[in-house]
Amino acid sequence: MPAFTGLRALLALAVAALAALAVLLLNGDAQSGIIVLVCAVAAVLIALSGGELAPPGPSPSNGTVAPPDIGDVIEAIAEPVLVIAESRVEAANAGARELLGQHILGEDVRIAIRHPAAAERLMNPGDGAPTAPIHLVGLGTREQRWELRMHTLPDGRHVVQLVDRTGSYAAERMRVDFVANASHELRTPLASLLGYVETLRDEAGDDPETRARFLKIMWGEAQRMQRLIDDLISLSRIEAEKYRAPSDDVDLAELIEKVRIELSGSPRAADLVTKIAEVGPVRGDPTQLSQVLHNIIGNAMKYGRETTPVTLALEPEGEAMVRLSVTDESEGIPPQHLPRLTERFYRVNSGRSRSLGGTGLGLAIVKHIVERHRGRLDISSTVGKGTTVTILLPVQRLS
Repeated sequence: MPAFTGLRALLALAVAALAALAVLLLNGDAQSGIIVLVCAVAAVLIALSGGELAPPGPSPSNGTVAPPDIGDVIEAIAEPVLVIAESRVEAANAGARELLGQHILGEDVRIAIRHPAAAERLMNPGDGAPTAPIHLVGLGTREQRWELRMHTLPDGRHVVQLVDRTGSYAAERMRVDFVANASHELRTPLASLLGYVETLRDEAGDDPETRARFLKIMWGEAQRMQRLIDDLISLSRIEAEKYRAPSDDVDLAELIEKVRIELSGSPRAADLVTKIAEVGPVRGDPTQLSQVLHNIIGNAMKYGRETTPVTLALEPEGEAMVRLSVTDESEGIPPQHLPRLTERFYRVNSGRSRSLGGTGLGLAIVKHIVERHRGRLDISSTVGKGTTVTILLPVQRLS
């Protein structure tokens, strides 16, 4: 390949010399011939060098480029990140500026992150275990929980990362509260059962009337424990299936009629009024949707005033949804309680709920079932008038 290139160069130079000679013979001008020869030689040399004039810049031999600025690097991180140099904030990404304020650049880190535990670690990075995270409470909003991590760079600067642990903390609190509430709800009827059993073992067991009264109370407490255990198991199963969409086609009108028949033996069955419009089927789990109907109708019957209607309505909501609502005429629920009604074991009136046989899990179960069905739950109430529970479910699309 080099020999071929050299041959081409010689031919090009010969052509250039002939062109210059032709100009000299035609025009008799030696200067014009020299200019033509020089330009031709220059063209040959440019062609041999690749035909490109490289712009000034770094030498192609090493191919090095300037490293990116650390501020640009941390800006690509979503979580708050700061770079500390000599106790001052040298760089901070958008997440850190949003959390701590736009003014933190150049500030003393103890002012930028106003937290005693953080200040102690940042000013003494070599003490204890520098890589161990610090948990910060009260940074940002009162409910937020942050985890501070720090890493020292070779040049002595420190990279500080703040990880939001609010969600995991809330989940852990819910788990702890759930275990505590479940234990309490089970311990109360169990203590009652043990007390009556102990009494019956003594002299009270010899009196038929006392024995019958005690056994009736014990039966009620045992049923209460059974309902609670059944609801706990049901809630656990629903949560386990949360991300698995139901697959059956359910005719809600038929399901409502079936539930109405099942409730026909309850004391307030005559108060149930149904208003059923023609709607399409929904993709759902018939057992779970039946449980939803039993829970919300049962609540309306328990808390509604005697002989007042409990109205169940089924109607289309646009073209894509179905609206299912249950309305009672009751004392209503104060607005401050509405956001917490679907929390496990939350009760507006604990004494009344327990006396009516409530476990405190009914609406939590309803919420999880509706979420699994990709629906929406809404509870509205007016004090002194009544409460309406509304559920929107997507209509099954025909393929």
